[in-house]
Parts: sequence; structure tokens; C-alpha cells
Amino acid sequence: MIDARSPAPREEWRELLALDPFALETQSPEWADAMCVSRHYADASRLYEFANGRRVVLPLLRRTLGGIAVLEASNPMHCGVGGVVAAGGPRPEEVAAVLTDLNRRKVAVRSFLPHPLTAGVWEDAWSRADPSGGLVVARRAHTIDLDGGMSVVSTRFGKLTRRGVRHARRSGVAVECGTGGRLVDEFYDLMELATRRWARMQHEPAWLALRRLHHREPRSKFRAIGRQLGERMQIWLARVDDRPIATILVLRGSNAYYLRGAMDEEMRSYRANDLLHVTVLEDACAAGCRSYYLGDSGWSDNLAKYKERLGARPCLYAEYRSERLPVTRTERVVKDAVKRVIGFKDF
Repeated sequence: MIDARSPAPREEWRELLALDPFALETQSPEWADAMCVSRHYADASRLYEFANGRRVVLPLLRRTLGGIAVLEASNPMHCGVGGVVAAGGPRPEEVAAVLTDLNRRKVAVRSFLPHPLTAGVWEDAWSRADPSGGLVVARRAHTIDLDGGMSVVSTRFGKLTRRGVRHARRSGVAVECGTGGRLVDEFYDLMELATRRWARMQHEPAWLALRRLHHREPRSKFRAIGRQLGERMQIWLARVDDRPIATILVLRGSNAYYLRGAMDEEMRSYRANDLLHVTVLEDACAAGCRSYYLGDSGWSDNLAKYKERLGARPCLYAEYRSERLPVTRTERVVKDAVKRVIGFKDF
């Protein structure tokens, strides 16, 4: 490489984002700004230019303690997909060079959550860079290829999805879309309602679950995203007789990204989620999006089956971490201890 600049110049960052077929809005400079404002990170993004003229940008967020960098991530937990963006997508040798450069800098924890569709690139690059103290965490996500438009995408819907959409429409479910932060309060109220429900199911005190939600993803975070992304942030809300019953948050750029969702369990029989996702697919296809990324699915069979009924395909990928201190292991021990104390039940 012949040059590395930080923070990455915004115009070049946006240019490369537009030329990357895998790019998601969580890799944009506006997303970084929203996370800096609402989650108190600093923009540590880096633009690299190689001898062959190729340029890449690594969105990178940093957190400091007493002036010392303790975390660098692309992206941190609860901040969506990160990873290198480049014209035509990143190449293994480019990602490896970026990782090698970062390995020279002392940070307590550095992590990367790349797009699952670039999993092979990152696996190759990580093996080349060979970071000391490296951890590889296996993950699974789902994505829907939108090539061919809605006429092709709809042929992959499962019978239950088709039935659910018809039932929702017959039952009077109305769908609206708010952009730029509109409908944030209705969205967040349903998030809190869903958090209370999961707390009951998992034998967790509601106050503890809500405190975790408010700490990790405060209402102000979504307002900041709306301010920064404008129309690229969409909140889709389903109502029955003006009562909000389900919602999903989608980031729409050259690809669509289902970021968060919640529903009123008492109104589950209306099948509003099926209608919401199909409506988003129609909108994304009309806008010319290449794919609809449905996010991490964990190892839940039920969640995987639901996404696959929408026509999604599973993608195996990995999160990569380099730690100078045993942060991941310590967090796991503490979480396991708390779960045992409160009788937490995993689903």
C-alpha cells in the first residue's frame, strides 16, 4: 500500500460504497456519525490506496478510556455489519494488508463483523494476516437475492408465507412506512413490549432486560440514525384499527438491510410480519436493490425456517476478534454466572 489516511475522506468513502456490490448502510459515513453521536464512539475509519491504484475503506469505530484506545471495531456489537468496502467488493490481499496494518497498533480489543457474502474473502485474509490472539466466532445469517425483481423473488416464497400475507390483508392489516426517524416512538414502544415478553419467557426480571435494551440500543440511537440517514432509514409499521402490532426497521441503499423488528404477541394471529417483509421486498425490488439482508440468525431452527420461507438462503460466516486481554472469555463467564443465578432459559 502507498497511503493510509484516517479518518477516511467522506467523498471517497461514499464513492467506494456506491461501487461495492455488497455494501450496506451500516458501512456508510452517515452510519458512523450516528453511532458516534448516540453511542459515544469516535470515527477511526481508514482509507487505503495500493500501488496498483486500488482504494479501499475500512469503516472503524473507536472507544477510548482515559485517552487510551480500548476498542476498535468494524462494527461494534449492536452496530451492524462492518468490514472493508471497495469497488467490485474487497479482495483477500487487500483485507489482509488492512489487517496487517492494524496489527501494528496496540488496542485492547479489535473486532470485525463483515458481510456474510464476503465470508471467503475474510477467511483467506485472516489466515494471511495471522493476528496474535485472534479469535474466530462462527455465525450464520440469511440473505435474499433480488436479481430478477419481485416476479422472480415471489416464486421462492413458501406456502406459509403466501398464506400469511393473504390472511393479513383480509384481516385489515394496514402498513405504512416512515423515513428519517418518523415512527421511531411507535417502533421503540414495540421493542420494549417485545423485550418484556422475552424476559418472561426466559425467566429474566423485566427491569434487567429493559435496562440492557436501553443501554445497548436507546431510543436516541434510532433518532440519530434517522437524522443521519434520512430516507435511507425506513420504519415499516403494521396497524390494526390504528393499533401498532408489528414493526421492522430497514436500511435501504444499494442493498436492503433488515436491522431490527418487534411485534405485539397478542396480535400474532394477524400474520403482520409476513406482510411487512413482503412489502419491504416489493419496495427494495422497485428501488433496484441487489439483495435483502435479513441479518444474523444465530443457530435457531425456527428463525432460520421463517427466513427461508421468505426465500432467504443461509450464509455461514465468521466474526473476527483480536484481543490483548481475555475480554470475550471473561464476558462469557460473567454472563453464564448471571444466567445461573436468575434461572435464565435460552431459546
